[in-house]
Amino acid sequence: MATYFGAIADDLTGATDLAGLLARSGVPVSLRMGVPDGPPVDAAAIEIIALKCRTEPVADAVAETCAALAWLRRAGAQRFFWKYCSTFDSTPQGNIGPVAQALMADLGAYQTIYCPAFPENGRSIFMGNLFVGEQPLAESPMKDHPLTPMRDSNLMRLLAPQVTGAVGLANRLVVAKGTAALAARLAELRAQGIAHVVVDAVSNDDLSVIAEACQDMALMTGGSAVAMPLPALWAAQGLVARREGAAFARVDGHAVLLSGSCSAMTNRQVAAALAAGRPAFRLDPLELAERGAGPALDWLAAQDMAATPLLYATAEPVAVRAAQDRLGKDCAGKLVEDALAACAVLARDQGARRFVVAGGETSGAVAKALGIKRLDIGPEIAAGVPWCFAQSGGQDVAITLKSGNFGAETFFADALERLA
Repeated sequence: MATYFGAIADDLTGATDLAGLLARSGVPVSLRMGVPDGPPVDAAAIEIIALKCRTEPVADAVAETCAALAWLRRAGAQRFFWKYCSTFDSTPQGNIGPVAQALMADLGAYQTIYCPAFPENGRSIFMGNLFVGEQPLAESPMKDHPLTPMRDSNLMRLLAPQVTGAVGLANRLVVAKGTAALAARLAELRAQGIAHVVVDAVSNDDLSVIAEACQDMALMTGGSAVAMPLPALWAAQGLVARREGAAFARVDGHAVLLSGSCSAMTNRQVAAALAAGRPAFRLDPLELAERGAGPALDWLAAQDMAATPLLYATAEPVAVRAAQDRLGKDCAGKLVEDALAACAVLARDQGARRFVVAGGETSGAVAKALGIKRLDIGPEIAAGVPWCFAQSGGQDVAITLKSGNFGAETFFADALERLA
């Protein structure tokens, strides 16, 4: 069966988050890093293209996503999804709105929805306001995000400067009435000329209502969770087919833990790994600027890989800001990404075949350094965080790429146990 659903994600961990939730349906899911060079080959029913465009200049992000859309259309996709973070993080200029608008124009879509809710991970939307757990977005740790600090919780206010035309709302009272009520609300807004609609969701039941009401839209946008019910809806109509039997061979070999995220949850996950006695090396951007990655590589080369070493740049917001003030935000981040990427390659060459990676930018850098172009999606470790299977340096490898705030405090141990 040809590709039916094509999705574009603004970073790699977001793409694997989406892929993991869609794969719950049993429908084959393929994830590709960047826009493929050639024509579609061996395309899956669900194809996801992971870009690195969350904080790129708007024009670059639009060009990349439109190129991805063109490839997915050539693969046969008929429904499309623009995936961004469940915390809606971006800059005041974009890139969430400008990309959505450009994709709508290419597809001739007259309306789309915006729904970054992910109730399993504590992201909910009520009356247009995004909550992280019980905290409004602007009061959550996202207010101090090193790249995209979020200082407003209202999605309509955040989106309005990024798009042309008015932004509408389908609130929780409408969604709670069911599919027909939501469809009627969207039609009402469309009659008013409102093309961009924020939709409330506080539970998985809400997501099911939204997916059913919007399944025939040419383009939907949001976090991964609102797309989760779609494959089952399409499978019931015979538009996609579920995979039969086991799909993935066991990947044996040592493991390595690589963490570049500085989110509040990743700080706790690293602390838990340290408390468990993992051999660990901390990467400091200021030291990397002076001495390069040599000390980290030397340390890793001396480790017993059977002990599953941890290399991390994870730090509290105050330390992150101090490094950024000294080096510049982009420079500090790139030093860490490059160092962890080099460590991943060395670990592979020392026998590691399982890679646990935390942080969106880090995940992209590691996957690129390992030469990974395509991932097949396997079992989830936590909501939105699956194990994936790929080829690197002629070897079968397993890799998980975690968004910063996802997973339990025991995530690193959970990941290794899940694959075992």
